[in-house]
Amino acid sequence: MLQALTHTYKRYRTLQTHRISALPIVMLMPHSACNCRCVMCDIWKDNKNLKQLTEEDISGLLSSLKQFGTKQVVMSGGEALLNPNFFALCRILKNAHIKVSLLTTGLTLKNHAPQLVEWVNDIIVSLDGDQQLHDAIRNIPGAFHKLKEGVQYIRSLDPNYRITARTVIHRLNFWNWTAIIEQAKQMKLDQISFLPADVSSHAFNRQIAWEKPRQDEILLSKSELPELKAVIQNIITDYADDIDGGFIAESEQKLMDIYHYYAAFYGMIPFPYKKCNAPWVSTVIEADGSVRPCFFHDTIGNIRDASLATILNSDDAINWRKTLDMATNSICVKCVCSLNLSPRINP
Repeated sequence: MLQALTHTYKRYRTLQTHRISALPIVMLMPHSACNCRCVMCDIWKDNKNLKQLTEEDISGLLSSLKQFGTKQVVMSGGEALLNPNFFALCRILKNAHIKVSLLTTGLTLKNHAPQLVEWVNDIIVSLDGDQQLHDAIRNIPGAFHKLKEGVQYIRSLDPNYRITARTVIHRLNFWNWTAIIEQAKQMKLDQISFLPADVSSHAFNRQIAWEKPRQDEILLSKSELPELKAVIQNIITDYADDIDGGFIAESEQKLMDIYHYYAAFYGMIPFPYKKCNAPWVSTVIEADGSVRPCFFHDTIGNIRDASLATILNSDDAINWRKTLDMATNSICVKCVCSLNLSPRINP
């Protein structure tokens, strides 16, 4: 009880002073490469320049994670499972009583199922459409089958193991939205969430932010917006029980905000407001050790040069958080995702 109260107090102090006293969530990218070639992502285009986190990197983080009372590490990527020492990294974290979550393409779930059940607390898979569309967007034949087979195998090992899905909604799959929900149900996933595609930032290994015509491959056209709105309205009506029951993670308003996000690109409305405190409750550590305050903002240091605590509480980092105005910052305004974690809620 005392430990929980102390952690909550430190999180309030972080928000008030902009000096990190508590850091509930850390995002790690164990491996820079990916085993998919998704149309909305450029990570795979740099697969030849391999970077990955080591056991020494993770062990070196432990003092800062302990200092900040970190509760959860989310393994992202790239594809985290491509790191040959992935489960050794998980073991270090789990032995330090830190929860491990995995974001994955799902292609190799079956191969790693027993170890995943043992060393990873929960899994979030990417689901882009029905079988044909998912494979097309991933540019990997048989990707859907491998994902489904892997989920089923993990379920056979542990029927209660939590597996959820995340779907990026864009020009190529918005019309398939209902089928995506139905596929998630058929796979017996615990939940599915949706977000629009990022087409404007330098994230996802974009050395240069997308411009036309590359942007238009993913960004809905203005003429397609009425159809998108109708699809969302139908989902809100037809899947009301799934929204209320939490199978669909987003509220009705957040689902409609996907339409608002795309409409904002054409100046029809402002971009949806997102209440976010990600830089105060989390950080991102890339496969080369680079540290970012979130996925979309620039690097602020490297764990191979200084401790995470030193990086996050440098004068520059504190001043950056203190002066960040999310309502006007060009990156924040167009951000496709947000994290707003109350000091009273543990991840």
